Amino acid sequence: MEVTPRLTWNEEKSLQKLLGNVSLRLLYKSSVHGNSFGTMLNKCSCQGSTILMVYLPNNVFGIFVLESYPEMSEHLKKPTTSFLLSFQKNKIMEMTAAFFNSTVDLIDNKLRFNFSQVQYVLLRSNTQNIFIPRLLGEKLGLTYDFKSQYTEYEVFRVEGMKDEPGYINRIAGATPHRDSLLAELRAYRPYADLVSEIRILLLGPVGSGKSSFFNSVKSIFRGHLTRQAIVGSDISSITEKYRIYSVKDEKDGKSLPFMLCDSMGLNEKDGVGLCVDDIPHILKGCMPDRYQFNPQKPITPKHPTFITSPSLNHRIHCVAYVFDINSIDNLSFQMLAKVKQVQKEVLKCGVSQVALLTKVNNCNGVLQDNFLQMSESMIYKSQVRDVNMMLGIPKSNILVVENYASEREMDPLQDILILSALKQMTRAADDFLEDLPLE
Repeated sequence: MEVTPRLTWNEEKSLQKLLGNVSLRLLYKSSVHGNSFGTMLNKCSCQGSTILMVYLPNNVFGIFVLESYPEMSEHLKKPTTSFLLSFQKNKIMEMTAAFFNSTVDLIDNKLRFNFSQVQYVLLRSNTQNIFIPRLLGEKLGLTYDFKSQYTEYEVFRVEGMKDEPGYINRIAGATPHRDSLLAELRAYRPYADLVSEIRILLLGPVGSGKSSFFNSVKSIFRGHLTRQAIVGSDISSITEKYRIYSVKDEKDGKSLPFMLCDSMGLNEKDGVGLCVDDIPHILKGCMPDRYQFNPQKPITPKHPTFITSPSLNHRIHCVAYVFDINSIDNLSFQMLAKVKQVQKEVLKCGVSQVALLTKVNNCNGVLQDNFLQMSESMIYKSQVRDVNMMLGIPKSNILVVENYASEREMDPLQDILILSALKQMTRAADDFLEDLPLE
């Protein structure tokens, strides 16, 4: 008889995001196979990596174990790479995880996962209780000793898992680092409160990923994938209007203090794509939102919506040149000349510059394990060097991302690259504001 797991589709997808490209196979379900931990261990021993899911009214706890559960005849004291995770069932399902090594005790009707002498998870089969002490609970967002009755538990075999403790450590650390970046950007305020929000202008060839970057940023702060800006890969620009996009925070619905300004794509041919003569007006804040670009004619002060006296708030505070990282080596002489022409206008206005390289094929291999620096073995180092030489932008301001395109679910590692890029843009904008002459 086929047994249907209680684990929801969303919970399974969240686990797959955390663990990588894995599949989950149900081994044991207490409401069907019995509540005895001894029976469970006999059925689940020597099965490879497993995850025990414990279901409560408002939470779901999971304990992932990299190595196999030992057979009952063996000692259960061998430390194994593990981590504990928790789903909070609120409006947007959130998952937190904490990485440990653990040993397992089975005494009578008690199953205990020991993460240290004072940190453990205890389950009692006779009362169907789970207990988590405060020291461990704090890592899962709980501020008290947690004790509750569970309704049932399930054990899944994790198939397709890399059998490497270092890999587990990395993926378990990705979500907390992503959350730390989110908190930092939510708390961001422009330098000296000179403006209420900074404006970041996205410039680059057609199809480089400008609109997709905005969609990716918005998705992360919304907590789900969204595609407000129209994207495409046509040889002509999909974006035909100048757009000034605000980013709202899902937590409180308020706009965050940074705006992303999307422009028409650059084209190597004259009279096609973004008109270079529009650049100074954009940088100075004279171009209004939703202005319809004319590739052959720039905006003029006679235009009815032209902003004649822009404030510092209207100005661009950081320019991000966006390139498809896989096309850097194939930029034509004409396109490079067009980019240089645009950069000349940016330099005249003294606006800070960064470069954004999109469409990386493997975001997992871009960052070191601490998520703070690019990996020494990153395969895109030559492209970073080429952009550095081409535009004179410091390597620390050349940012590598993988935008969300065809994905249906979000990925913490992908989020880290996008948020790290946005964080560096805010720093560049602050440099511009700090460097303004005193009035």
